[in-house]
Amino acid sequence: MKLDKYQERAAEFDLFESSVDLKSPGFLEKVLGIAGEAGEVADKVKKIIRDKGGYASDDDKAAIAKELGDVLWYVANVARYLGVPLSKIADGNIDKLASRKKRNKLHGEGDNR
Repeated sequence: MKLDKYQERAAEFDLFESSVDLKSPGFLEKVLGIAGEAGEVADKVKKIIRDKGGYASDDDKAAIAKELGDVLWYVANVARYLGVPLSKIADGNIDKLASRKKRNKLHGEGDNR
């Protein structure tokens, strides 16, 4: 599925009215959702490291993939609330990383390296 089509479909499941007001309950719920779902991904990986010596079974991978889907849903909707197509975010991220790689700046700190 193309990213912008996913973003459009993801909006169908938003229980809030989309708003450009960044203090709106819907926007805040989406931002907090990213953090919560990313935490669930991290927690699953932590338990695989702790309990399974880092070996992820097919079921583990499927469970992580489901959580990543939830992260993607929240990211897509935050972008929609901001009025930014998900494809533009993806393209911008690849462009940024390609520039860093070209300048040998993939390592290090800071947004503007």
